[in-house]
Amino acid sequence: MLLRDVELGDLDAYVRMRCDPVMMAELGGPLPREGMEAKVERDVRSAARDDEWIKMVVPDGAEPSAVAGTVTLFTHELDGEPASEVGWMVLPEFQGRGLGKRAARTLLERACEDGRWGVVHAFPGASNAASNGICRSLGFTFAGEKDVTFAGRILRANHWSIDPGTDLA
Repeated sequence: MLLRDVELGDLDAYVRMRCDPVMMAELGGPLPREGMEAKVERDVRSAARDDEWIKMVVPDGAEPSAVAGTVTLFTHELDGEPASEVGWMVLPEFQGRGLGKRAARTLLERACEDGRWGVVHAFPGASNAASNGICRSLGFTFAGEKDVTFAGRILRANHWSIDPGTDLA
């Protein structure tokens, strides 16, 4: 498995992840197809500036265009303070292989080496057993349930946090 920056050619993967009712069930339902090109373009620019880490999960390095999902690390405001957040999505045909956990671990290891991200938060859906299991297995600390905003929607999520320098399991 390898992680590479998002590219303009990743539009189909974005559509499959963000516009599919099954993939988006824990995130308030599918997003509209229109606007996905602009989202990919914004993400490519942000990754190129190194403002956010928007990585495509590639299961086989020999085929870098074959994408299994995405893992991201970004900052935003949380309770009035800047905070780092990690998130991931894995396409159905790649689920259950440990790719989400490996991708999240790899990104958190890089965050530790980089030094600028500090404590990292994750907000998987409260009923998303797989993503909550990833948090638990990587050494995140459960902080409780929290309402969060994703794509303009309020979602009930579990709030997890980790210091990648000291807590990563």
